[in-house]
Amino acid sequence: MAWARWGGHPWLVLLCAYAWGHPKSLDQREDVRNCSSSPPYLPVTAVNTTAQLTALRQQMYTQNLSAYIVPDTDAHMSEYIGEYDQRRAWITGFTGSAGVAVVTMEKASLWTDSRYWTQAERQMDCNWELHKEVGTTPIVTWLLTEIPVGARVGVDPFLFSINSWESYDKALQDSDRELVSITVNLVDLVWGSERPPVPSEPIYALQEAFTGSTWQEKVAGIRSQMQKHHKAPTAVLLSALDETAWLFNLRGSDIPYNPFFYSYTLLTDSSIRLFANKSRFSSETLQYLNSSCTGPLCVQVEDYGQVRDSVQAYTSGDVKVWIGTSYTSYGLYEVIPKEKLLEDTYSPVMVTKAVKNSKEQTLLRASHVRDAVAVIRYLVWLEKNVPQGTVDEFSGAEQLEKFRGEEEFFSGSSFETISASGLNAALAHYSPTKELHRKLSSDEIYLVDSGGQYWDGTTDITRTVHWGTPSAFQKEAYTRVLIGNIDLSRLVFPAATSGRMVEAFARKALWDVGLNYGHGTGHGIGNFLCVHEWPVGFQSSNIAMAKGMFTSIEPGYYLDGEFGIRLEDVALVVEAKTKYPGTYLTFEVVSLVPYDRNLIDVSLLSPEQLQYLNRYYQIIREKVGPELQRRQLQEEFSWLQWHTEPLTARAAPTASLAPLVTVSALAILGWSV
Repeated sequence: MAWARWGGHPWLVLLCAYAWGHPKSLDQREDVRNCSSSPPYLPVTAVNTTAQLTALRQQMYTQNLSAYIVPDTDAHMSEYIGEYDQRRAWITGFTGSAGVAVVTMEKASLWTDSRYWTQAERQMDCNWELHKEVGTTPIVTWLLTEIPVGARVGVDPFLFSINSWESYDKALQDSDRELVSITVNLVDLVWGSERPPVPSEPIYALQEAFTGSTWQEKVAGIRSQMQKHHKAPTAVLLSALDETAWLFNLRGSDIPYNPFFYSYTLLTDSSIRLFANKSRFSSETLQYLNSSCTGPLCVQVEDYGQVRDSVQAYTSGDVKVWIGTSYTSYGLYEVIPKEKLLEDTYSPVMVTKAVKNSKEQTLLRASHVRDAVAVIRYLVWLEKNVPQGTVDEFSGAEQLEKFRGEEEFFSGSSFETISASGLNAALAHYSPTKELHRKLSSDEIYLVDSGGQYWDGTTDITRTVHWGTPSAFQKEAYTRVLIGNIDLSRLVFPAATSGRMVEAFARKALWDVGLNYGHGTGHGIGNFLCVHEWPVGFQSSNIAMAKGMFTSIEPGYYLDGEFGIRLEDVALVVEAKTKYPGTYLTFEVVSLVPYDRNLIDVSLLSPEQLQYLNRYYQIIREKVGPELQRRQLQEEFSWLQWHTEPLTARAAPTASLAPLVTVSALAILGWSV
């Protein structure tokens, strides 16, 4: 799934259809609402928010607030949030995944990016103004025009990262306004009994067969890092949901597409405190956690809501708490004295989790073999049914999930499937619905980006296909995207190189002819955890590549209003074999589904790229072929054999791009060439 721009919605179809049909740019066209008419005109999809805004303003009045900010996250800075935390959606009526709401005593405004402008206009009533920009600066600029000097702006500190709080706080202080931390969320008070219930499904322990280490071994490893650290932390505070899930080998179902449960952990040098809803643990799970004792390897399960008070009490002593600032909310940060803090961008658990041990690597590889079976079954099914005119984007996505659901250890999708035909494929994160979708056609490109959660691993793969006669430009664009995938996948680079330093390899073939793509090139991936697992990837905020990390590699190309192409594989960082001594790394691709032969222009491939591709196809045959035969999926096996036949150059190959790519990368690295 293309990194850094997640959250696709069917409303994007409306947005782009509107944009392509009108000469004005999106930010210049008129709002689909007409709030100045009498009576105001609103789409039937608009939500009446008068009652909730009136009630919220009453709460603001009691707190002496001139404004209240409602962000789009939860207390753990999660990518996906549960229904229980959809505060911004409830107060505004707007259900898009990105946007910040601000309410004053007279006005209510929403800030969101261009993906959601039409959706917001169709879902919000005339109580709300839409601002077509994002970031702290435009919100603060607006606030300064709407509230007087000396005014108080309220926030729930648990819904603000440390950086977000500090950014708002500085900007408001510089203008003589005050940012106020209010730990009781005002939207929650207003939401009342209408709010979805707190999740209550069981929290369970993974079977040992699906874990790389016992939780006791993981705890010992983190404590060892604490002891060796020169600043001698006495505790590690974990806020991200996947941190606690990984540390204890526990899973839940509180968050869509993620097997997590609401939790925090305070791991000290002599105790372990897990903050969660204790009633959700079975007696067997509590026994598994040694919760009935009080020793250094006994997990004390405490109430989730007590974490702030417990952290504050702990830090009254002679202690030092190690945190990862990326996922720690200001609600916890503000109660820890600064002299008792050890701050890193990512916690030691987040960094340790990123490097998979040999067992975890084996588990992830196995999940990708089974996932390949499901995707291949889907591609075969499409080839048979699309020409009949019986498949649309939504029914196709449902069929793919059905195939995955028949695989062993499957536990749901890892994100909302991107099933996009023709012009919809140009939207990097479009997802269809039962109401809004297009028919699949043999005359159009089809892009499917999907993944599964399995007990042994998380998967994410994108394939782009065309069943008819693609244009010469479509074939060229596809092949150049494929070249980018190949060149990055076969790259050999020094150990401890950061992903951002080599990301250009995925873009070079596109750049050569003036093409590019607007999303990230890859992201980390977990073992039955996050499909977007920080801090691995190719962005500036990612940590250096290390042996044992898994990352996606996913270049693409998108032509607005016509088609989109993305080829995504998950790859393991492994040690490279080099002619001369040295510590070098490369990638081992673990996604095992062939690319579309119909879209490959072999004449654009260098001999090295062609050799790599044929070797990859041989690996697919060796790993997936036997599984298809074991399952007696003969039609799919025959399809696989055909689609992994070795490719041969049909024309004199162009000069190898390898030297040019190497020079480009060395220049980016700052090395002399």
